[in-house]
Amino acid sequence: MVVSEADTARALRSGTVDVLGTPRLIALCEEATCAALGGRLPEGHTTVGMRVQVDHLQPTAVGIEVVAEATLEKIEGRRLMFTVSASDTRGLVAAGKVTRVLVEVDRFHSKAH
Repeated sequence: MVVSEADTARALRSGTVDVLGTPRLIALCEEATCAALGGRLPEGHTTVGMRVQVDHLQPTAVGIEVVAEATLEKIEGRRLMFTVSASDTRGLVAAGKVTRVLVEVDRFHSKAH
């Protein structure tokens, strides 16, 4: 993604600086975990976020491209554990781990209401 004004800490109200906000960075890392699964989930299932542990290491200015990557490292029952990272033209922006849980979509929705 290319960082826009809408992606900044100021716009997300997570700070007062006009650089990539940590909430948007985490969302980008979660997007990478979903992409890493690449349609390999059983019919009627999806994953939902459970745990995010990410170190935001350096700022990224508006207009700079950030690329996130995710690698599925471990599966424990319904839990899928990923290593994630994000980089821009200057190097590593973030690194960490994301855990997602496999759920049946209809059952999950029924629990939410």
